[in-house]
Amino acid sequence: MRFKGLRLAPVIAVAAAFAVAPEAAAVGAPRLLINQDFPDPDVVKTSSGYVAFSTGTKTTRIPMASAAVAEGPWRVAGDALGAVPAWAKPDGGFWAPDVTQLTDGTFVLYFAAAQTAGGEMCLGAATAKKVDGPYTPAGDRPLVCEPGDHGDIDPQTFVDADGSRYLLYKSDGAATGPPSAIWAQKLQADGRTLAGPRTELLRADLTAEKSIVEAPSVVKTASRYLLFYSADTFQSTGYHTSYASAPTLGGAFVKADAPFLSTDLLGGKVDAPGGADVVDGHIFFHGWLAGGRTARGLYELPITFPGDVPQLG
Repeated sequence: MRFKGLRLAPVIAVAAAFAVAPEAAAVGAPRLLINQDFPDPDVVKTSSGYVAFSTGTKTTRIPMASAAVAEGPWRVAGDALGAVPAWAKPDGGFWAPDVTQLTDGTFVLYFAAAQTAGGEMCLGAATAKKVDGPYTPAGDRPLVCEPGDHGDIDPQTFVDADGSRYLLYKSDGAATGPPSAIWAQKLQADGRTLAGPRTELLRADLTAEKSIVEAPSVVKTASRYLLFYSADTFQSTGYHTSYASAPTLGGAFVKADAPFLSTDLLGGKVDAPGGADVVDGHIFFHGWLAGGRTARGLYELPITFPGDVPQLG
C-alpha cells in the first residue's frame, strides 16, 4: 500500500540491524517496463490502470506513460506539465515528479526545477483536473526553496491515516558542508501551502551512502512505517535503494543494515537501481540501460511485507 503524507515528529537516522536484505538468489529478474529514458519514476494507480511520470528530457518537461496493468505493456506519450512556472528556467530541467490527488478530486504535480534567480533547484507544484493533466503551475514562487539546503529536489507526498498530508524531499547538502538529508513538511488541505516547521527524517551518515540520500517514498505496513530512499551518486554502480523503519510516524527511523536493491543483489540484471516507488504490491525503480550510461529505464518487481519487512518476489 502506498500513502502520501507523514505526521511530523523528531526522528533520528541511525545505522542498526533491524532488517535483513533480500537474498539475491530468491529474487527473479526485474521486469523492464520502459526501454528508454524514464528516470525517477512516480507511479499512480487509477480506476483504469496506472500512470507514470518521470524526470524530463530535452524535448519533454515531465514525460508520462500509461498501462492497463502494472506489468505492462506501457506506452510513453505526452507532457504532464502544461507550462513552465514563472520562477523556473525553461531549460533548467524538471526533475523527479510526484502526483497525488486531493480530497476535492484535484490532482497536484510536484517537481524540482532550477529557479531563474541563482539557478538552484527548488520545488514547485502544478494542478490539474485529470491525472494525465495538463498541469498548470501554481503561483509565481517555488513551494520549497531553502537557501541553506544548496538545492531541494525529489518531492514525494504521503498521507497519514488521519488524512494529514506531508511533503517529503531531499536537501542537496554542500560539498564542504552537511551531507544531504530527507525532510518532511506538512501541507495544508490545498496541497500547495506549507504548514508549520519541517522535520529531518534521516541524513546521509553511512560510508556506503557517499554523503547522499534521496528519492524518499513511504510505505505503511501492518505495524511499521518504512521510508525507502536511494543512496550514493546515481552515476555509480554503487547507487542503491535502502530503507529505514519506525514503529510509529514519530520515529525514530532506523536504517536497515544492508541495501534492499543494488546491482549486486539483483545479480547484475539492473545497473544502479534507484528512485524507487512502491505502489500496490509493486516496487518500480530506474536503472541504467545497456549500451552506456545515457538512459535509465523503468523496472518493476513484486514486493511483499511479511512481518513488516520488505521482501522481493
